[in-house]
Amino acid sequence: MDFSDQNLLTVYLGAFLLLLSVAAFFILKQIIKTTKIENTLKKLEKKLKSEPGTIPEYYELGSIYLEKKMFSQAIVMLKKAIKVEGEGAPEMSPVFNALGYAYFGQEQYDLAIRQYKEAIKLEPEYVMAMNNLGHAYEQKKLMSQALDIYEQALELEPNNETAKLRSESLRRRLVVSSK
Repeated sequence: MDFSDQNLLTVYLGAFLLLLSVAAFFILKQIIKTTKIENTLKKLEKKLKSEPGTIPEYYELGSIYLEKKMFSQAIVMLKKAIKVEGEGAPEMSPVFNALGYAYFGQEQYDLAIRQYKEAIKLEPEYVMAMNNLGHAYEQKKLMSQALDIYEQALELEPNNETAKLRSESLRRRLVVSSK
């Protein structure tokens, strides 16, 4: 083996070790994140089984269930958050949006639409809820309502990529279907 072959081997080995280190870093980061979420999940489940919780606690537990695609459990927690405060407070809009997302995940689009509308009623400039509402309208094949809501979102947030892409797609589809 001559000197250039040995250098090439060293470069390949170094690149492999670098790649392995980067992969290990991201795996370790994911393990830490997952462990933190699981610890929070256990702590909140234990606490909320033994005593009434606060809106943030029910919302956080509901959000964890949503991340895990455990929609039924999320719905239960998010409804409990709503019962704690009652409807009407602007800080409740993320709870209604999350509840809509849980219903959407179960393909209960009418219930999802109702929750997204409630979130927007409480916070009229809640663009994420508007995007979610537009998506639910699309699933119900209510394309003109979906386009309207995406355009409202774009008025509030002109650089919103979701609303931009979905409204452009819907405009093309509506033009094609009207021909």
